[in-house]
Amino acid sequence: MTGTTPAPFTAADYRARMERAVRSAADAGLAGLLVAPGPDLVWLTGYTPTAVTERLTLLVLAPGRDPVLVVPTLEARDAERAAGSAALTLRDWTDGKDPYAVTAALLDHRGRFGISDNTWAMHLLGLQRALPGTSYAALTDALPMLRAVKDPAELRLLAAAAAAADAAFEEIRKAPFAGRRESDVGRDLAGLLRRFGHSRVDFTIVGSGPNGADPHHEVGDRVIRPGDMVVLDFGGLKDGYGSDTTRTVHVGEPTEEERRVHDVVRAAQEAGFRAVRPGAACQDVDRAARAVIRDAGYGEYFVHRTGHGIGVTTHEPPYMIEGEEQPLVPGMCFSVEPGVYLPGRFGVRIEDIVTVTGDGGRRLNDTTREMVVVD
Repeated sequence: MTGTTPAPFTAADYRARMERAVRSAADAGLAGLLVAPGPDLVWLTGYTPTAVTERLTLLVLAPGRDPVLVVPTLEARDAERAAGSAALTLRDWTDGKDPYAVTAALLDHRGRFGISDNTWAMHLLGLQRALPGTSYAALTDALPMLRAVKDPAELRLLAAAAAAADAAFEEIRKAPFAGRRESDVGRDLAGLLRRFGHSRVDFTIVGSGPNGADPHHEVGDRVIRPGDMVVLDFGGLKDGYGSDTTRTVHVGEPTEEERRVHDVVRAAQEAGFRAVRPGAACQDVDRAARAVIRDAGYGEYFVHRTGHGIGVTTHEPPYMIEGEEQPLVPGMCFSVEPGVYLPGRFGVRIEDIVTVTGDGGRRLNDTTREMVVVD
């Protein structure tokens, strides 16, 4: 697969994201945000430490202050090379110094802060010791939609990642399945994702026959046989943004029941997609897909949410699940992936990444959702 290299995000892009994050924090009644290495830090600054160790690295965002990245001195040079470094101030600390005291000087001593979910407990406890009057809330709880609405450049990257995953599926469906182990097909899928531009493969689920009834089976040593339904769910990161798609294929001609279940799931996926529109609640997508499966008599066999957000990680908010009343907003991207899982027999799942547009939704995955018969 060929294509132009995407333009890198600039310091201005990262500055705008940090400013947006500060506004969101203020609106949520927070004194600021504290962001440790992980997807939030990458999204806000473009910085990924070479190694995450016990040494504190923390981005401090607060209203009325310039962004500050607290880093160990021996990592400051790497941090300076990050694309977003020009939009912030580096505050380095040397071994033997107290990094929590360095950070405390930047914070409201009685403030409540949002803190990234993957912050090490030792660092949160260190901040609490340095500033006993502060309190903290996980970013997933305090600002669940922080990264949810993608800008046009992010949407292009997500579309390119989806196209690469589609290309991998078009290739894998040409290969023989019968007589090969699930792990063989999974290895081929991973290689195809890399061939079509992925730098990281997060998962390659190959669930054949009864293994397909386990939604997160991944791969095993089972030999795929003629007559098997095979669930293929795979994705990873391309140019920093995620892909995730699922198609269910059949080895040889399917039975009438297998076709019927596949048709039900396909109709449910279509109903979930049709429910996507600005202002609809996330749970409306789940309800639309689930109703089709329930009405067909398979409701008890749809055992997971209908979808999850995707961006710089392959799973992130928002979630398409009953009880999630968050309104859909243009620019949100998430999966629509209903399934039916018949224990001990087979499973079917069909998944596309969908983005919310001004008047509905747009699929980023374009491979057929009809039953695909493989050898």
